[in-house]
Amino acid sequence: MGERILDREFFARPAPEVAPGLLGRVLVHGPVAVRLTEVEAYGPPGEDPASHTYRGRTPRNAVMFGPPGHLYVYFTYGMHFCANLVCMPEGRGSGVLLRAGEVVDGIPEARSRRHRRGTDAPLSGAGRPIPDRDLARGPARLAVALGIAREHNGLDCCIDGASPRILAGTPAAPASVWSGPRTGVSSAADVPWRFWIDGDPTVSPYRKHVPRTRPT
Repeated sequence: MGERILDREFFARPAPEVAPGLLGRVLVHGPVAVRLTEVEAYGPPGEDPASHTYRGRTPRNAVMFGPPGHLYVYFTYGMHFCANLVCMPEGRGSGVLLRAGEVVDGIPEARSRRHRRGTDAPLSGAGRPIPDRDLARGPARLAVALGIAREHNGLDCCIDGASPRILAGTPAAPASVWSGPRTGVSSAADVPWRFWIDGDPTVSPYRKHVPRTRPT
């Protein structure tokens, strides 16, 4: 695989334009490489109520207001990290969530990370081997397989030799890219900014947001 990386200009565009162009590209972090098969776009403040930046800049989302091409990592549900790539010029607060991919290099390391205590359940069934297709199938699994965590928040992915970095490689054929509603969001749930490679087994299942209710 070639080592030419996606430059900052690629990311300095609206997230819904960047997102489908990431499909088929390879994200490399240390010994593990993942071909992206599913992503979701999130818009700037005041425009996309599902975005972390909707209400403006905070200490948590500050990286999303920085230069494009940087990694935004957040902690969710008290147990998982998710990785995003910042889009648009500095100050705009937009990004793409990396939802799923195929591990194309470093499978033994990715599998080892998925089995470590704290991620073995619920990310995998205890005592059962993890199928290759499930190693990075879903945003939390993808982050675990790649070894991405809080300390990687804010890293620049547009520097030669950086880790993580996105190889330019060969993007998915436009005819294979489908789009639909984002998964699991309660606001702007019908906005078709989830993009995936049709028929790829590593794409995660769509889940509509279900409001939590208190037991009666």
